[in-house]
Amino acid sequence: MKIQALIVDDEPLARQRVRLLLDEEPDVEVVGECSDGFEALDQIQTTKPDLVFLDVQMPDMDGFEVLRRVPQALLPVVIFTTAYNQHALRAFEVNARDYLLKPFKPARFKEAVQRARELIANQHAGVAARGLLALLGQTPTPAGQLTRLAIKTPGKVTFVELDQIQSIEAAGKYAVVQVGKESHALRETMSSLESHLPPQRFLRISRSVIVNIDQIQELQPMFKGENLVVLKNGKSYPTTRPIREIQQILEFR
Repeated sequence: MKIQALIVDDEPLARQRVRLLLDEEPDVEVVGECSDGFEALDQIQTTKPDLVFLDVQMPDMDGFEVLRRVPQALLPVVIFTTAYNQHALRAFEVNARDYLLKPFKPARFKEAVQRARELIANQHAGVAARGLLALLGQTPTPAGQLTRLAIKTPGKVTFVELDQIQSIEAAGKYAVVQVGKESHALRETMSSLESHLPPQRFLRISRSVIVNIDQIQELQPMFKGENLVVLKNGKSYPTTRPIREIQQILEFR
C-alpha cells in the first residue's frame, strides 16, 4: 500500500521542491497540491491523505488553523514546513512529529519522511492526531452541526436560518449561499460546510452543489445518464448521484 501524500504551500517553487524529493520515495504517492488553507481543508476531507506536508505561514488561514478545522477522524500525519524558526519551534511543540525548516536538504527530508512512514506503518497516525489536537488546545470531539449560518458583510454579520437556504454552490474559494432572491458569499469550503450541515436536511448532489432537501421540487432524468435536481425556486442543477438514491432519501426522511 502506498502512502498518500498531500502538499500544501502557497509558494509554487516550494511545492515543486517537495514533489521532486518525493519522487525519490517509491512508496509515497502525491494525491494533490494546495496553495492555501481553504483548499487544503477541502482536499484533506476529500482525498483523506495519510501524510500532509503543511506550510505554516499562509495568507488567510495558516497551517495551525487548517488542523483545527479538520475533523478529528481525518487528521493525517503532519510534517510542517516553514521558513521561520519560531514557527518551526511551535510546530515541534504541538507534536507535529517533525518539521522541515526551509531551505531543507534532501537528507533531512528523507529523515522526516522515514519518521512519518514509521508512524503510518505502526498505525500511530491517530495517536499523533490526538496529540496535535490536544497541544493546539482543541478538545478532540466530532465536528458540531450548524443551526444557522453567519454571513459576514461590510459592517455587520447576518445570521441565516438553515430552513431559509435553498442551495449552496462552490465558487472558487467561496461558497455562494442562495436565500430567496439573495445570494451570500461565504469564505468556506464545500466539504467543511457539508460536514457541519445536518445530513437529514441537506444533500450534496455534486462536487459543487449542496441543496436543501425540503426545497427539491422534482427529479428529471436526462440523456446519457445525466440527471437534474429541480428546486422550488425553479433553479436546476446537474447531479452526479443516481436519481433512485435521491428518491429514496426523499421518501424515507
